[in-house]
Amino acid sequence: MRAVENALGITIPDNARIIRNLISGIQYVQDHVIHFYHLHALDWVDVVSALKADPVKTSQLAQSISDWPKSSADYFKTVQQKLKTFVESGQLGIFANAYWGHPAYKLPPEANLMAVAHYLEALDWQRDVIRMQALLGAKNPHAQTYLVGGMSVPVDPNSQNALNAGSIAFMLGLAKKAHEFVEKVYIPDLLAVASFYKEWANYGAGVGNYLSYGQFPLDNESNTANTYFPRGIIKNKDLSKVYPVDHTKITEYVTHSWYEYPDGDGKARHPWDGETVPKYTGPKPPYEFLNTDGKYSWLKAPRYEDMPMEVGPLARMLVAYASGHKRVKEVIDSVLKHLGVGPSVLFSTLGRVAARGVETLITAEMLPVWINELAENMKKGDLRIHNAKKWDPSTWPKEAQGYGFYEAPRGALGHWVKIKDGKIVNYQCVVPSTWNGSPRDAKGQRGPYEAALLNTPVHDPERPVEILRTVHSFDPCMACAVHVVDAKGREVTRIKIV
Repeated sequence: MRAVENALGITIPDNARIIRNLISGIQYVQDHVIHFYHLHALDWVDVVSALKADPVKTSQLAQSISDWPKSSADYFKTVQQKLKTFVESGQLGIFANAYWGHPAYKLPPEANLMAVAHYLEALDWQRDVIRMQALLGAKNPHAQTYLVGGMSVPVDPNSQNALNAGSIAFMLGLAKKAHEFVEKVYIPDLLAVASFYKEWANYGAGVGNYLSYGQFPLDNESNTANTYFPRGIIKNKDLSKVYPVDHTKITEYVTHSWYEYPDGDGKARHPWDGETVPKYTGPKPPYEFLNTDGKYSWLKAPRYEDMPMEVGPLARMLVAYASGHKRVKEVIDSVLKHLGVGPSVLFSTLGRVAARGVETLITAEMLPVWINELAENMKKGDLRIHNAKKWDPSTWPKEAQGYGFYEAPRGALGHWVKIKDGKIVNYQCVVPSTWNGSPRDAKGQRGPYEAALLNTPVHDPERPVEILRTVHSFDPCMACAVHVVDAKGREVTRIKIV
């Protein structure tokens, strides 16, 4: 969408920008909370241990870190009884797949019981607050109301079939509910869990280079750098300087990917010239999946100035922190002070988890700001949602090309398009998990996942919860079903969080 707008020189109206920010914002908040509780918590929380907890002490713990109303001893006793019923039935349901009793789990039973209770609460909470995206985008997570040039959601205070005063009040209520849960449940839980796992500030650093395209535009240009979360690049963990982003410096290798380029696999291509031509060379007997001398991944290897880059909440927060973003610095410094650590711990698995929480809190704070901005436009009579001036293909140039930057919850998402005679002739995208999960390039440089796993201690290779902690900290697209294989390709185990 932004790539086409960039190619055709289309500027969107204010209301379209605001609605897009709201759709992205509520998705950030919901997606990050889901990740913390439902896709990542069981890497740190021993659910079965919660059966040993004292509900009174759990209540005292919960009330010591938050004034969240659901924190009585009776409440936690009820949750514990539900969990006991699961365990005694032999059917753990949503808690069925994890390494219960693993020595790498460090939380006391009371903290585990508190986390289980909030895991269950988050299931209902996320289902409710995402109704904002249903209202604005018609569908979650793939909103259906985006149009080149704006949005298809009508804005009219005098119409029941458009966003009106009632819609504004409804969204403000959802935004308040979203913020309260993040502030009083998610952030206190994150800090409580992190305090028991400080050693994870020493693992999972990865490549040390971070890329953010910037998110939540403050003006209406197709690829504006004027964004609430700033655009930029950090190299070699150096927070003293933020480099500008130039999309022409982005390339992709297929040296170790199951694709081929006509001019050879050792050369990188810019996405405008990219091709996606499969060349599947394995696995073959003896099923050596991890033969990094050949092709071993369906992901290409994107690079910026020939360097691997980590993308995602950590990259966004580091770029914002190093850029002097006032609110980001306040929250990150507060978290670091609470944990009694310095900024260097951000370059780690623990830092990745913390950055996601920081981003969630700040985004939740901005939701009512954008809702009220939309309301003010409606009061002024500005109801425009789409720029139709360049909608007619007969007005387009014979040939055009464009690119679009977007920060999905998982990280930097770029789209590149070439248009000829009113038709798209080439379209390429570089998605967050391609950046983070990329295989090695022609120079042998590892991608962020591979680099982050180096030197990670694993207590039991048959139950590699430590590996999952780091991989899940990136929020990969396959976070809900990670397969662990040995060097010969034999499946060791399968972790599935439903």
